[in-house]
Amino acid sequence: MTDGSATVVVIGGGQSGLSAAYHLQRRGLDFVVLDAEPAPGGAWRHRWESLRMATVNGIFDLPGLPKPPLDPAEPSNTAVPRYFAEFERKFDPPILRPVTVTAVRRSGPSFILETTAGLWRAEAIINATGTWTNPTRPIYPGQETFRGLQLHTSDYVSAEQLAGRRVAVVGGGISAVQLLEEVSRSARTFWYTRREPFFRTDGFEPEVAGRETIAKVIADVEAGRPTGSVVSYTGLAWTSYALEAKRRGALERRPMFTAIEPTGVREADGSFTSVDTILWATGFKAALAHLDPLGLRNEAGGIRMIGTQVVGEPRIHLIGFGPSQSTVGANRAGREAVAAVVKTLTREPVTMGDSTT
Repeated sequence: MTDGSATVVVIGGGQSGLSAAYHLQRRGLDFVVLDAEPAPGGAWRHRWESLRMATVNGIFDLPGLPKPPLDPAEPSNTAVPRYFAEFERKFDPPILRPVTVTAVRRSGPSFILETTAGLWRAEAIINATGTWTNPTRPIYPGQETFRGLQLHTSDYVSAEQLAGRRVAVVGGGISAVQLLEEVSRSARTFWYTRREPFFRTDGFEPEVAGRETIAKVIADVEAGRPTGSVVSYTGLAWTSYALEAKRRGALERRPMFTAIEPTGVREADGSFTSVDTILWATGFKAALAHLDPLGLRNEAGGIRMIGTQVVGEPRIHLIGFGPSQSTVGANRAGREAVAAVVKTLTREPVTMGDSTT
């Protein structure tokens, strides 16, 4: 016996989940969105306070509701959730929150979802859980002996909490550079990365780079290879905050330390650097643990997909994943997933990559 059922269950109520909800509603399908957050906004609710709209990588319009003018100085953790809430007020999709899906299992021709609100049955699932709840936290020798503060990007609030400290910032991505620029204003920072960061000097054009990146990520997911971070595909751009960090000497990169000691880190050359804070700007991985009972991953740890559809399990779609991690990609993926779900449920031939609205 289940506590609820729907033809399609969307897991996650962020940008990609709302896009899927919009297209499911237009198609007249019986569906529900199960969202772990207590209110609209998805992962944007948790961005650090100083991440302003002027420095985010871009927010694309949700389907059916162009975003209003946004103040560049407003924190993204209020501006974006307000926009998402307006979308929900306008279209009133069936969203239940806070509901966390803990496991998904096959049950004959259907799926059973184990959730914090009981059991749900679905004929198809559109997964839109993003990455925010699955931060990558590296482990280094001696880490448990460190007497200082360790925090991940997901824990970071503002530079004020680190003022006057000696901070090791670990990571080679966009967030690491943003945090270096900010934290280095009031703290002594040391930047560590596993590889030498690559800053593009070729006249970076976001639209062109975006198309190139999507093509590379699509090739990886279609081959079943695990995908890397965005920066591993694009390199870093010389943004205003990167240039400012460079001007103040904060972008002096060090090779990754080899061990963590009670009061600092052991450098690659054997020397010791005293730090009282380690800020792990080491990114996130797709939050898909609830799908593990379905055995979707291959031996390499990847999930082979065509479009949004998992190869070998046509009733499961992953959006906001792989090539659709960007906000514009999430919108398109929501539309594409719904088109494919309709064809699967009606037993029509599925043309992968269909983006019919």
